[in-house]
Order: sequence, then C-alpha cells, then structure tokens
Amino acid sequence: MKRIVTILAVSLAAASFSGPVLAAEHGEVSKVISKQEQQKMVNVAHRGASGHAPENTMGAFQKGFEMKADYIEIDVQMTKDGELVVIHDTTVDRTTNGTGKVGSLTFEEIRQLDAGSWFSESYAGEKVPTFEEVIDAFRGKVGILIELKAPELYPGMEKKIADALMERNMHLSNNGKVILQSFNHESMKKSKELLPNLPHGVLVGAGWKNVTEEQLAQFAAYADYFNPTMSIVTDELVSDVHEAEMKIYPYTSRTQEQALRLFDLNVDGIITDYTEHVYYHPVKNN
Repeated sequence: MKRIVTILAVSLAAASFSGPVLAAEHGEVSKVISKQEQQKMVNVAHRGASGHAPENTMGAFQKGFEMKADYIEIDVQMTKDGELVVIHDTTVDRTTNGTGKVGSLTFEEIRQLDAGSWFSESYAGEKVPTFEEVIDAFRGKVGILIELKAPELYPGMEKKIADALMERNMHLSNNGKVILQSFNHESMKKSKELLPNLPHGVLVGAGWKNVTEEQLAQFAAYADYFNPTMSIVTDELVSDVHEAEMKIYPYTSRTQEQALRLFDLNVDGIITDYTEHVYYHPVKNN
C-alpha cells in the first residue's frame, strides 16, 4: 500500500530540512526516516530544476545544484555549424523566442535567442547554453546525466561529446558522476565504444512495457542503466532490471504522489522536475 507523506514533511522538504522525518499512513506516524534512508534515492533534476526555472538553462542547472540534486540532466543537440548546445526539442520554437530546427540554425543564431522569458520574466535573457559551458560550470559540483537528443540527426555527435569529455579528463572512471543516455540505442553503443569507462543508459518509452529478460540482457552488454517512462514501472520490471545488473531511473516525476509511487517500487533514482519531492519518502515495513 502506498504511504502518504504528511503536509508537514513536505513543507520541511521544501525548506531543505536535514533532520529525521516522520512517514505517515492514513494520518498516523509509522516510522521515523533517518537522513541515511532519505539519501538512498538518487535525485536527478530533469533539464535542471525545470519546475522552478526555464529548462536546460544555466539558471535551471544552478537551481538544481542549489536544491542539492545528485545529478542535473541535460539534453544535447548540435547546431548547423557543429556546436554542441543544450536544448530539448529539435526546434527552438517552444523554449525560445525564435523558430526553426536546431540543426538548421547556426550557433550565433541560436545564441541570440531568449530562452527564459517563456517561463518567467525574471529569467528574461537566459541563453541556450553550450555543452562545454555546462560541463565546465558544474563538473565536480554535481553529477551530470547527459542525454544525446536525436543523435540520428547529427552525425558525429557521439565523438564530439566524447572529445569534449576527454579534453577535461571526464572520461575516466569517476564514481558515476557522468552518465550518458539516449533513446537511440545504437548511439549508446557507439558512445560506449568511445567512452568505455563511463556508464551509459538506454531510455525507453511505453512501447517497452513488456520488455523481456533477454532484451534486458542485450541492453546490459553495453548499458548500465535502463531508464523507462515511469508509467511502465512495476515491481517485476525493477526486479528484472536489477537481475540484469543494471540500475533503473524512471522519468519524469512531476508530483509528490508520483515520486512516492516510485519510492515504493524500489527504483534506484528518480528523474524529476521537482527535486524537493525526492528528498523525503516513506519507509516500507520489512
């Protein structure tokens, strides 16, 4: 049965309270949650703290860092002139004041766009950052989950990303503080060959609801993470992923209830727009 965190616990979470928290079921306290137990869940700030700041901007990544996320998740694409930029959609229409495909615009054209005003006037003037700007600003401060977005549109993208990481010695084993992932699984195979010491993940949508143990074993040959849409996550799937010796970080939690459901399913991490939902969670009775 799901447990519901009290309003008090949630408000304390938003205030970054670091002491023990009470979990409740039907309004009754069931157990005190220790700080160690709170820290078991890996907290991934989706496109930065995108519930609080415009996604995939330096403001969102800084907010995610300040809110003590374990990772910031970033989406990487490539401009017409070969610059790696951090933006989610394959067009600039939704998150900037411009129009057009990312791959059809030069870096200078994209750099002139306002990537913050759509979210809030307080973020007016935010720019689409480059991949190198993000990793230079946050490496060593917070984990970075790098999603290769639509790499089939950008030949050579895997090598460009690998080169940027190797130039900074970020290609070495570093306790999983750099992870690469993509919905394009062939791209992940290429990336794993270029960056064998870094963990990689496969992203999957609802069509993988009935993934088999054999398919998971095939993914495990080159991937360390199986990261599905949260709608298909079940106890059985989590168990099968773990049996295949991979971890599971579902996406994208946007409510406290969704986060609590994922906690109850014993996933390894949660990709979320609201990092504050992931700090405090109920504890199952053993």
